[in-house]
Amino acid sequence: MTILAIDTTNDALAVALYREGLVIESYVSVNKNKHSTRLMPAIDYIMHDADIKPADLTKIVVAKGPGSYTGVRIALSVAKTMAWTLNIPLAAVSSLKALALNAIDHTYVCPFFDARRGLVFTGLYDQAGNLVKEEVNILFEDWLQSLKTFKAPITFVSPDIEHYRALIEDTLGQAAQFLPKGHHVINPGLLATIGEKEEAVDPHQLVPNYLRLVEAEVKWLEKQVADTNE
Repeated sequence: MTILAIDTTNDALAVALYREGLVIESYVSVNKNKHSTRLMPAIDYIMHDADIKPADLTKIVVAKGPGSYTGVRIALSVAKTMAWTLNIPLAAVSSLKALALNAIDHTYVCPFFDARRGLVFTGLYDQAGNLVKEEVNILFEDWLQSLKTFKAPITFVSPDIEHYRALIEDTLGQAAQFLPKGHHVINPGLLATIGEKEEAVDPHQLVPNYLRLVEAEVKWLEKQVADTNE
């Protein structure tokens, strides 16, 4: 099985080719707001370098969010189009779960992405990759307070780790652990590894996992409620 893994859900653009238990090519670049113009060239680059043609691919794996609204849509649009065009299976993985894989041998892993205004997208995983606390969009201070009930160290992993490190340490003290620098973005090889076992989904039915409504949807719903109450 030859898998192409794709992630553009946050600042990093990450793609990888995976075959028979080995990552044969990968590419990761942190360059904000350029995913739309750089994703297909990145895919073309690793496939050319590995001497793999589109017809050789047997599965597409994509990170489906949460994360940047635009970034999530870019990854899903390319993955869905390729899977449908090539008529091969498509699997989707939570971008939080994919990030948690960087520290999967730790007792508890808390991946998170900054969602602005003190909010984060986050969840809690155990060392087997199982979800312990559901993925949510929440005030990070409230989330950290809820983690105090866990009587074991928690490893935090996030591209935004330095922005929140002090808050994490102040709240959880010695229970808080951190990965070294350079291990806080999604590894596309690990995304491919876990995606290999994920069941295929219909490309036409796959939707982004935003974890919250986009601003336009919120305003639309508020207007509907206001019109109903008039």
